[in-house]
Amino acid sequence: MVEKNAQHSFVQRFRVLKPSSETIADALESALGLTEPPKRIECFDISHIQGSDTVASMVVWEDGRMKKSEYRKFIIRGDAMSQDAEKSAGLMRDDFASMREAVERRYRRLRDENKPMPNLILIDGGIGQLHAAAQALEKLEIINQPLASIAKKEETLYVLGREDEPIALDHHSPVLHLVQQIRDETHRFAVTFHRQRRIKRRIRTSLTEIPGVGERTARKLLRRFGSVTQLKRTTLEELSEELPRAQAERVFEALREGGKVNAPRP
Repeated sequence: MVEKNAQHSFVQRFRVLKPSSETIADALESALGLTEPPKRIECFDISHIQGSDTVASMVVWEDGRMKKSEYRKFIIRGDAMSQDAEKSAGLMRDDFASMREAVERRYRRLRDENKPMPNLILIDGGIGQLHAAAQALEKLEIINQPLASIAKKEETLYVLGREDEPIALDHHSPVLHLVQQIRDETHRFAVTFHRQRRIKRRIRTSLTEIPGVGERTARKLLRRFGSVTQLKRTTLEELSEELPRAQAERVFEALREGGKVNAPRP
């Protein structure tokens, strides 16, 4: 009897500390003033370092769990003319423009494929990022879409249409914990993708510094051998199977020396 009572007490306490996903969804509906409990939430974040290799991520929370099979990555293209202007001015790429692009690309595809929208779109950021996402939806003529953002430092929630009424949830609130979990996962996914692209670009750059090796050749070698480390272990004969003999010799010498080689005289 003591054992059963203890088990019952534990279960009751656990349910208080860990409410069901349905309970949290109901509480989120109430907190954000939604029309229904959100079964599916899609969250966006932007990642870059001083405007370089800008990417966006989108993660999905559905029916109480993160649905990793439906995560999406976006390489932010931006407008070529504006990018050139930003580079010449030494400015960072506009985070708001990046958010607009990611949101527009995601929901343009859903609209064109006639797929349902999520119950809630969550944006990592403040009012500026929230309005950028709203502009993308407005451009697509998507209306009455629940949209909210969570500011990083204050952990304050902003709901589109009620920006002047920021929502500050209790730090122990399961609703806040859910939103933070989704936001943090989005941030992790974005940072990981950005790091992968930055490393690949750095590796390609180390190859393209070799005279006679361009971007296409660098990609070809990386596809064939996997990494610069593996390339350093290859023989001249193996390289010659992929490249003309003279070019293979230059790459072979450069990789063995650990740096660039002088370009051959004409």
